[in-house]
Amino acid sequence: MKPKIHPKYQTVTVTCSTCGATFESGSVLKEIRVDTCSKCHPFYTGKQKFVQAAGRVEKFNKRLAQKEEK
Repeated sequence: MKPKIHPKYQTVTVTCSTCGATFESGSVLKEIRVDTCSKCHPFYTGKQKFVQAAGRVEKFNKRLAQKEEK
């Protein structure tokens, strides 16, 4: 590798702005702030709701009912 052209890779603290959790990771930045982390994201906590899929089914049934009326 060429000397003095690569950024310094270091251990940094990653902070979640939603729940305030912190953990260490490696980066060339000094500090990282994220919107959601695995401790507060609905997918990882098991609190995710599948509202979008239910909405698609209702939308399809509504269109099907309109076609049957005609």
